[in-house]
Amino acid sequence: NTPPPAPEENFDKGLELIAGSDCTTCHGIDKKNIGPAYTDVAAKYDKTDANVEYLIDKIVDGGTGVWGEVPMTPHPDLSREDAKEMVNYIFSLK
Repeated sequence: NTPPPAPEENFDKGLELIAGSDCTTCHGIDKKNIGPAYTDVAAKYDKTDANVEYLIDKIVDGGTGVWGEVPMTPHPDLSREDAKEMVNYIFSLK
């Protein structure tokens, strides 16, 4: 007996959250805009718990210096749970 396959993760919520926010003003899926493409972010970081938390912090708190001098706009009204959905979507592009 082989176990049933694990259900595939659903990244729709992360994509919907990105599409409904101001993220696409600065980021494209696979093209650099003001900020890096999501595919470049996914390629730069391994999907570890530490990196997921780091990227959640970047989304919520903003920051500079990782991809150049243009600041990442903070999103303090975004919940960490929603930011995690976004990060999981970005990692799904790997």
